[in-house]
Amino acid sequence: MLKAFLLSVRIAALLMLTPILYASTLPATYRTILIFSLSLALALGMAPAEVLDAMPVEKGAGFIVLAAARELALGATLAVGIFISFAAISIAGRVLDIQIGFGMAQVFDPLTRSQLPILTMAFNQMAVVYFFLINGHHTLLRAVAYSIERFPLGKAWSIEAVSVPVLKQVGGLFSLGFALAAPIVFCVLLVELALGVVARNLPQMNMFVMGVPIKIVVGLAALSFGFVLMGSTITRIQGTIFQSWGAVFAVAEARQSVLLSGRFA
Repeated sequence: MLKAFLLSVRIAALLMLTPILYASTLPATYRTILIFSLSLALALGMAPAEVLDAMPVEKGAGFIVLAAARELALGATLAVGIFISFAAISIAGRVLDIQIGFGMAQVFDPLTRSQLPILTMAFNQMAVVYFFLINGHHTLLRAVAYSIERFPLGKAWSIEAVSVPVLKQVGGLFSLGFALAAPIVFCVLLVELALGVVARNLPQMNMFVMGVPIKIVVGLAALSFGFVLMGSTITRIQGTIFQSWGAVFAVAEARQSVLLSGRFA
């Protein structure tokens, strides 16, 4: 039961801090059942030595609280990689909302439980749907199972070493998010340049009244054609989740090798 409890804390922090389970109005009871079912299934497949070797003989209440806090921090750290990838796609939607003119229209987004512009909400939903289309949930479950080998339950780990791959992912994903919206933004920029030329030659025309519907039509038309090109970029963005996780696991493996070499030296 201790294995299942500690593993449920890690998985709960991983899934509850990401938009994956919040894509639909799934009740909290079902989410809790899902987390405990996954934890129990993974815990039953673990050998008792995998957990007990990492724990001291005296396993009191203080140790259980400390181990749960470590699992919570580890799950939250791994969740950052998922959250940032979805945030990069959301940034693309927010940029398009500002450029096209949908920034003034707000709708309710079930992912963030807040009011968001239309395209931002659409991109958030698209990111979740695309994550399941590329079987990201299968890779996520395999990565969670693999994390048990690299980070044994209840064992201390270095947050400084683990945070380096996550910070590298932060720096690259925002540029990928802008690259996702760059073709549409460029088309809208050309429209604004054309409207500027018209306003210069025909100052009596109201460019605000004419410009907003023109930018909306051109922006949506470019977005409809741009969806064909967005697939590869979204795949790269969501692929960075598991690239950063692989770097985190590599850091943990290198640290374990150093500790073992020092122990047997």
